[in-house]
Amino acid sequence: METSVVKTVDKTPAYGQRRKRLQDYLGVYASGFAMGSADVVPGVSGGTIAFILGIYEELIGSIRMIGQPVFWRALLQLQWREAIRLINLAFLLTLLAGIATAIILLAPGIEWMLVNQPVIIWSFFFGLVLASIILVAPRVKVWSTGRWVALAAGLIGAYWLVGLTPVQTPEDWWFLMLSGAVAICAMILPGISGSFILVLLGKYHFFINAVNQRDLVSIGLGGVGAAIGLVSFAQVLSWLFRRYHDLTVAALTGLMIGSLRKVWPWKETVATMLDRHGEEVPLLQRNFVPPFFVEGSFNTEIVFALAAALLGVAIVLVVERIAMARNSEGKHEA
Repeated sequence: METSVVKTVDKTPAYGQRRKRLQDYLGVYASGFAMGSADVVPGVSGGTIAFILGIYEELIGSIRMIGQPVFWRALLQLQWREAIRLINLAFLLTLLAGIATAIILLAPGIEWMLVNQPVIIWSFFFGLVLASIILVAPRVKVWSTGRWVALAAGLIGAYWLVGLTPVQTPEDWWFLMLSGAVAICAMILPGISGSFILVLLGKYHFFINAVNQRDLVSIGLGGVGAAIGLVSFAQVLSWLFRRYHDLTVAALTGLMIGSLRKVWPWKETVATMLDRHGEEVPLLQRNFVPPFFVEGSFNTEIVFALAAALLGVAIVLVVERIAMARNSEGKHEA
């Protein structure tokens, strides 16, 4: 006898039932905006922001349900309300709206900062990631040998990955979809930036330009690939969190530590290349420690960089405090 949809559904977390007030969804929208702001930047992960805000596992669990038979069974049986509840649709759409808003509004400004004020913007990002590590690491309840090994593996893997050299790649439809699929998998991993994966694939500036130029075809192809990759990868992540929560968090913490190599503010370009538009762009960069004194005077760039990094740290701490207060309020009302 076939198991009914209702019986199967009862075993799944009904995340969406927790939110009933407008201010709750405004909080989700703000979280999405923060994630989108991070996702625009090569080196900062939107998954890190979701982790800090305490919505990461809910996000992965909600996306995972899209690939589950129980959701499709409810959909095919025209049980719309049940299908919507299963995938936590209100949460996902609100979060997506915040992400899209941030990408559209901030892409031009961030692109300008990366070109004209790279040290300041990278210092800000460095502060964001550093504060994220400090907040995420304590979520591992007990640091056993295996978890330290997982952290080391994540650190080494991320450190190696962000040191790879970008390549020139095609702009065919299939590669745009592939780029979207691979980038979104990294984008929901704390510490691994989906934007940086696009840099490695030679498609970061292509998609930034597509957003700024409203190239809906290119954006759509990348979006389709991202949707496929997101649902598929969410199955793996959700399983890891259910079975090996602390081990997974330890590995993700290592990924964030390793990613600091990419967001270090001071970089020296040691090799360049010409892109398809004939413009010279960095091919290989090396981190360095800036001099504290320049021509007998203190290097004021360090002061501005430190201020930007502290601003990044402060923003993460404030966001964490707001998230904790919101979660505490939600538990109290429940």
